[in-house]
Amino acid sequence: MTRVDLSDIYRDYIACLNKQDWTNLWQFVHDDVHYNGERIGLPGYREMLEKDFRAIPDLYFNIRLLISEPPRVASRLMFDCTPRGILFGLPVNGKRVSFSENVFYEFRDTRIAAVWSVIDKAAIETQL
Repeated sequence: MTRVDLSDIYRDYIACLNKQDWTNLWQFVHDDVHYNGERIGLPGYREMLEKDFRAIPDLYFNIRLLISEPPRVASRLMFDCTPRGILFGLPVNGKRVSFSENVFYEFRDTRIAAVWSVIDKAAIETQL
């Protein structure tokens, strides 16, 4: 797998998320995926994403920075959205907020096998 191939796969994965195309998520996420060190599997990963979209109806993943070094991808994702209620323990309650996520992925057989994610919660706090 080349850097370009992996970058293209990752961009297709982000497009899948933005379309909320859950039936095709398996094409990008390994059955045995780990998230921040915990095995959650594909069903758990899908459930996590569906929950995110319920909490943030206008959620849109915007790739700001993408670095590919097979079998890994590093990405800085930007969000500008209007979450309902509580978000990451913060009372957002429908206020528009902008924040970033720094996330690292490890691929196995062209699918995401591990994800490490850090969300800039402090950026949200300063906007409330």
